[in-house]
Amino acid sequence: MATDVRDNPDEHRYEARTDDGLAGFAEYQLVRGDRIIFTHTEVDPKFEGQGIGSALAKGALDDARERGLQIVPICPFIARYVHRHPEYMPHLDERIRKAFE
Repeated sequence: MATDVRDNPDEHRYEARTDDGLAGFAEYQLVRGDRIIFTHTEVDPKFEGQGIGSALAKGALDDARERGLQIVPICPFIARYVHRHPEYMPHLDERIRKAFE
């Protein structure tokens, strides 16, 4: 299933969409213009187990990295994803990075 992940800045969230519509979202807050705090991630139950959450996390984190934002993963799902994908570690806020080491 093809998943398109895009930032929806008006809603302060990244959205994962499929041909069937909104499948999930990752809410965030921008702080001081250089930090993105991921606060909550949710996947519609009818899409669970189809890789939507992972695609959403990857898309959101890749975009944050490309924008040069320091990542603060408060959301447990995003935090677990970062822990399993160390390529995002250099982009974590320095104080948060120490907790992941």
